[in-house]
Amino acid sequence: MSIARRLVVEADGGSRGNPGPAGYGAVVIDAATGETLAEAAEYIGVATNNVAEYRGLIAGLTAAKALFPDAGDALRVHVRMDSKLVVEQMSGRWKIKHPDMKPLAARAAAILPPSSVTYEWIPRAQNKHADRLANEAMDAGRDGRQWEASASTAELDAPARTPLPDRGPPGDAVAGAAKARAALAAARGGTADAGTLFEVDAGASEEPEPTDVTAVPAPEAASPQVGWAAAPDLGAPATFVLLRHGETLLTPEKRFSGSGGTDPELSAIGRDQAARAALHFAALGTVQDIVCSPLRRCRETAAAVADRLGLDVRIEDGLRESDFGAWEGLTFGEVRERYGDDLTAWLADPETAPTGGGESFTEVADRVAAARDRLTAWYAGRTVLVVTHVTPIKTLVRLALEAPAQSMFRMELSAASISTVAYYGDGNASVRLLNDTSHLR
Repeated sequence: MSIARRLVVEADGGSRGNPGPAGYGAVVIDAATGETLAEAAEYIGVATNNVAEYRGLIAGLTAAKALFPDAGDALRVHVRMDSKLVVEQMSGRWKIKHPDMKPLAARAAAILPPSSVTYEWIPRAQNKHADRLANEAMDAGRDGRQWEASASTAELDAPARTPLPDRGPPGDAVAGAAKARAALAAARGGTADAGTLFEVDAGASEEPEPTDVTAVPAPEAASPQVGWAAAPDLGAPATFVLLRHGETLLTPEKRFSGSGGTDPELSAIGRDQAARAALHFAALGTVQDIVCSPLRRCRETAAAVADRLGLDVRIEDGLRESDFGAWEGLTFGEVRERYGDDLTAWLADPETAPTGGGESFTEVADRVAAARDRLTAWYAGRTVLVVTHVTPIKTLVRLALEAPAQSMFRMELSAASISTVAYYGDGNASVRLLNDTSHLR
C-alpha cells in the first residue's frame, strides 16, 4: 500500500483595477512539517480578481502534482484560500455561472482526482505567503519583468505554520463549524440543527441545481444553524453597516440611475441626509472603517461621514450600482412604454439584462459577492460602513438570507437608509437591520 503524501496548497490572485493588471501566487507546503516545497507566481496581464485567484489555484495544484507525479491516489492535497467564491465553487456548494470561471474551474478539477483534494476558506491574514507572491508577480509585470523565484522574499514575511495533525484529509471549515455547533447543542440538550445564523450564498437560483462543472465533492456536514441554541465562539464578525447614498435630483422621481448614466451629485436634501447620517455614526462611535462605491453620490455621502469621524474612505469598484443600459434616466413608466417586452423579461429572469447592454441581476450578484468576500477578509472582526446603492445593498441582504433574486423586488430601501449584515468566521451571515431611517427624523 502506498504511503499517503499530504500537502497543503495556499493560493491567491489579485487585480489592480478589477479588471486590471493581475497576477497570482501559490505555495506548496509539507503538511507534516510546514516546510515550503514549491512556489509559483506569474503576471497574467489584464484580468479580474476571480480569474487571477483561479489561476493561482491551478498553479498550486499543478505544482503539487509535479512534486510527486507517481503518487497517484496516495497524494492528498488540502487547498487553503481566502477567496470564498473559489472555495465554495470548487467544493460544489455554489454554482458556477460566469463564463470566464467555468473553464478555469474545470481545469483545476481535472489536475488531481476529486477525492484527493479538499478545500478550506481562510482569512486573508493567514494567506500572506501566496498574497505576497501574487503582489511580487504584479510588481514584476508593472516593471516589464518576469517573476523569479530566486528573488522572492514572500516566505520571509509569511507567518509561521503549524503542521496539520495526521488525521486523514483535512475537513472543510464550514462543515467543521457546523459540527461543532451541533455537538455543543447536543451537550446542552438542544438539537443538532440549532443555531441563529444563515449560510452565505453566492447567487445560486432559488431552486437547487447541480453544479455545471466537475467539482470536488463537499464533505458531509450538518446544516448551518437555524434555531436558538448557543453557538461556539467564532470571534467578532465583520459587520457591514450598509448606508444607501443620499438623494440626488433623480431619486424622488424614481428614475433609473445606475453606473451607466450621468453619475449625478447629491441634491441639497441628499447633502442634509448625509450630514444627519454622519451625526448618527459619530454618536454611536462603532464605525471603524469606511468603504464606498466609486460613484459620485456615494463618495459625497461617505465623505460627510468620514470628515465627521476622522477616517479615510476606501473605494471598492464592486459596490457600484447596476448598469441599467438604455433605461438610465428613465422612470419605470417610461421604460414600460418604450421597452415593455424587455422590462417584463428583466422582472421575470435574473439572467436578463436591461435594454442596450446593461447588467443582469446575476452579473451584479457575482461582482457584489466577490467584493463582499474581499471586504470580509480584510475587515474580519471590524465594523465597516459600506456606502453603496439600492441594488448592491439588496443583493447583500438577499444573499445573506439565501433568498431568490425576485426577493429584491419586495424590499424597500429609502435614500440614506441603514441596513446591517454581520459575517462570521465560518462563512455564515446574520441580517440585523433593514431600511432604518430613524436617524433622518
